[in-house]
Amino acid sequence: MKIVITLTVMLGLCSGPLFASKATGNNKSLPQGLQMKLERGGTLPPGWQRKLVRGEILEDSIYHRSEIVIPVDPQGLLTVRIEGKLIRMVEATREIIDIVDLLNQ
Repeated sequence: MKIVITLTVMLGLCSGPLFASKATGNNKSLPQGLQMKLERGGTLPPGWQRKLVRGEILEDSIYHRSEIVIPVDPQGLLTVRIEGKLIRMVEATREIIDIVDLLNQ
């Protein structure tokens, strides 16, 4: 019985950091300087724009700067506009499904 409890505790301790790192990676906020730049009407630098790719999770700080273009549809998808790009995403998880660049067409 002691072996089962010991193995269970060890497994829990080993798997905890795996789940924690994945969960915290999705809710990063922008650095303070970049946050202030966006509040004054600036744009995201190229490094942050590259994070806008299919399959990635749209960060809260970027989502809050977006403009809703098409509200949530029956499939749970939402379309927002961010700096000349239309981003279609799953509303519940903010996973990016598709990106249309309006400026480079």
